[in-house]
Amino acid sequence: IVLVNDVTGLSRCSVACQLPIISAMGIETAFVPTAILSINTYHKDFFFDDYTSKMNDYIETYKKMNIDFDGICSGFLGSAKQIEIVKEFFKDFKTEKNFILVDPVMGDHGKLYPTYTREMQEKMRELMPYAAIVTPNLTELCALIDEAYHETSNEQELKRMCEKLSQMGPKMIVVTGISIGHQILNFVYNHGKVEKIYAKRIGEDRSGTGDVISAVIAGSYLKEQNFLEAVKKSTDFASKCIQHSVDIDAHPHMGLCFEPLLKELGD
Repeated sequence: IVLVNDVTGLSRCSVACQLPIISAMGIETAFVPTAILSINTYHKDFFFDDYTSKMNDYIETYKKMNIDFDGICSGFLGSAKQIEIVKEFFKDFKTEKNFILVDPVMGDHGKLYPTYTREMQEKMRELMPYAAIVTPNLTELCALIDEAYHETSNEQELKRMCEKLSQMGPKMIVVTGISIGHQILNFVYNHGKVEKIYAKRIGEDRSGTGDVISAVIAGSYLKEQNFLEAVKKSTDFASKCIQHSVDIDAHPHMGLCFEPLLKELGD
């Protein structure tokens, strides 16, 4: 699996958590960096190096080596130019035998991130025809299908929204992190069929949760080719990591403390 995401040195997010998680599942992991950060942007005084101008040269190595990836997993993309580069990467490396997972990191809690422009929103939709799996939260789902944000946990409404997104390309969608009281709903749309997977809400929101979930889904799907089971495994693993993080009083913006639980992924 190749990860197209930023590389953050400290705080357990993006490639820094996805790579060890997928590796623990017995899968070789490569990556294409979109940016280099010393720590996630919640913390002040972070170092940031935009890698956009270097991405094409970096990818050229993989082209010259004629590398075939079994899976491609994209995460946070910081500009319209980066999204365009990733679209070309998908074109060059997508085959009938592999799959692409897009985690459309665009916003949360009903609002897109301040840096997310209308152009980027439209460009992100251009990735959908290449994606087999998409893992948006409700905010991102509304943005992708160009509807005003509205909170909902209604099965028929969520199915309608997923069907609209599916018409762009992806047949496997999980709408993550829908808050319902003391529970979190992950709504699974799988080739027209729907399932609801619930998890107990544990503490406050934690940075890097989406990266952990998408990594486990990508690795599990590659091994088993069963999307529903992959989502269940990701939900269970993330919940255990969050509980462990709460138990040891870890800072919520230092990611999920997944290290002691990695051995479970090799089962």
